[in-house]
Amino acid sequence: MTNFIMDAGETFSMIKLEYSDDESEEVNSNNSEEENKHDSDNSNTKNENTDRCHLPLWKVIVIRKEGVDPQDPQHIYLIDHAWTYSISVAHQHLAEIPGLLERMLAMMEIDTEEKSREEMITSVLSNMWRYNQSYSFGGTNIEAESASPLWYVMDEFGSRIQHSDNPNFRTVPFYDVPAQTSFTLLFPIKQVEYQGEVTRDYIEGLATDALSRKALRIPWEPCDMSDVNWNWYEQSENFLQSGRVKETTPDLTQDFPGIPTERKLKVYAEYSVIRENLHHPAFEIVHDENEADILWYNFHFKEYRDLSISSPHKMINQFPFEHILTVKDLLAITCRRAAPVNNTVDSNTLKTWPKWLPTTYNLKTEVPQFVSYYQQRAVRKLDNHWICKPWNLARSLDTHVTSDLNFILRLPSSGPKIACKYISNPVLFPRDEIGMVKFDFRYLILLQSAHPLRLYVYKHFWLRFANKPFSLDNFDDYEKHFTVMNYTNTTLKQMYCHDFIEQFEAYYPSFKWKDIEKDVFGILKSVMEAATSKPPPVGLCSNPQSRAMYAVDMMLEWDHSNPDKPHIQPMLLEVNWAPDCQRACQYYPEFFDDIFSVLFLNSIENRPVQLL
Repeated sequence: MTNFIMDAGETFSMIKLEYSDDESEEVNSNNSEEENKHDSDNSNTKNENTDRCHLPLWKVIVIRKEGVDPQDPQHIYLIDHAWTYSISVAHQHLAEIPGLLERMLAMMEIDTEEKSREEMITSVLSNMWRYNQSYSFGGTNIEAESASPLWYVMDEFGSRIQHSDNPNFRTVPFYDVPAQTSFTLLFPIKQVEYQGEVTRDYIEGLATDALSRKALRIPWEPCDMSDVNWNWYEQSENFLQSGRVKETTPDLTQDFPGIPTERKLKVYAEYSVIRENLHHPAFEIVHDENEADILWYNFHFKEYRDLSISSPHKMINQFPFEHILTVKDLLAITCRRAAPVNNTVDSNTLKTWPKWLPTTYNLKTEVPQFVSYYQQRAVRKLDNHWICKPWNLARSLDTHVTSDLNFILRLPSSGPKIACKYISNPVLFPRDEIGMVKFDFRYLILLQSAHPLRLYVYKHFWLRFANKPFSLDNFDDYEKHFTVMNYTNTTLKQMYCHDFIEQFEAYYPSFKWKDIEKDVFGILKSVMEAATSKPPPVGLCSNPQSRAMYAVDMMLEWDHSNPDKPHIQPMLLEVNWAPDCQRACQYYPEFFDDIFSVLFLNSIENRPVQLL
């Protein structure tokens, strides 16, 4: 590393492969049939290099007479990176960095004849998913933005190492801190003889079962998986608890004294906005949690058994196993329990249930089902745009919208993802001097009890708006397709909900917000009924010490199943724990007085809440 010795040429050589006309025609015929079968007419990302028919054009072989021994420590090699980028700036890099586009076109052997520069960029963006890898910086002190993945394309040597399900080498990204430069380490894991081919596993670590690996290999080996059953199945208890800190359940044999009524309730709140805005005379803020009657934590509490035994008089702002709602992949599993039928996908229309949940697949556990469903939609010429989200990040970080199957299948290599059907026909809102933009809205629900279910909704809601007119293109334009503007250096439009309703109904006179709100409230109740329909750890746990507030984000979608009478369908996006309530307190100074009155005093008189 110190001397930047790139000595791989003494051990390896790149070999250009030639194919007979018969070989090329056979693969061309097979691949053309696949691509024609599954290429949706509304997809703008069809592979631009189909004439290469995905045949490997190069391979790397060992030219060292003694071969390569995995036990020999000298056989660790450095591979340079030709291009490092985040997805959001990939187009900009290709357009602006001198020589980068030309190098990528040559490396990917893309035909440039009669193509404009923009068409060449589009071709590289489509083909890069067969060449790129990703890494991210982790650690306890890393900001979320810095932990977002970076993608990279290895140099010509590294990019010409072919895939094998039984590889003899590994490639691993490596960051040289003194040089502030990333490389890839290449090292053998098996003995490779003279003139033996060097191979690596392109989907290392992503899947072990044969069907999932077949699906994930599609960017390099296109295939038809439409015969796979696309219906979901309830995940096991082990899956719902895997990778999570162990959580205990309360000891319900304890005597819970209930909330004292003869004195003020002492509140320990880690959230400063509560300390600054809770003014109700029935509560007082304390700074020692040992003195508190109510614990309002900003971290995920897990020791409910200890709390029930040592402090049965204390209340807490969480329910055991509430992650089944607040973690994106588990939310989809939970909500599917509300489906009215056993099969969650209609084989005739491909509509999914419940109708208020966007079609969602986990790209780790349900990737074969997703590919089958995607290919079926392509055959039927249905819109195939998907929004892919990390289930463990918020604020739209590492979230992407695309109709490119290769793009979608490569994203799990940068971290666990879910693929949700993108709401391609949203109800839009007219913004002065901008036009018709996307928007979403947030309601807060207040959970007093899981069993029996006692749930309230805070009737004031909050809105978020995109900053550019909506259209089904330019998916890397954040201000067109996303509404979270709080954390970016962009315009943040704010509006009271009563002003929004007035403008909404003026623009859509055939629709009344009270009717939409009725549907929204029905969905909110259905979500919580699904969450409490099964015992812990796969459902919410009853706990007399628990109270909770959740923020539920939703959008509106046009439903034209009845052409004579369009319907507005509310769609569930996310359920969030510990939401930011700064704006709520700015709009409604009595906000936390309302919340605490409902949750801890069971007092709803003159409060803007409704029992669901």
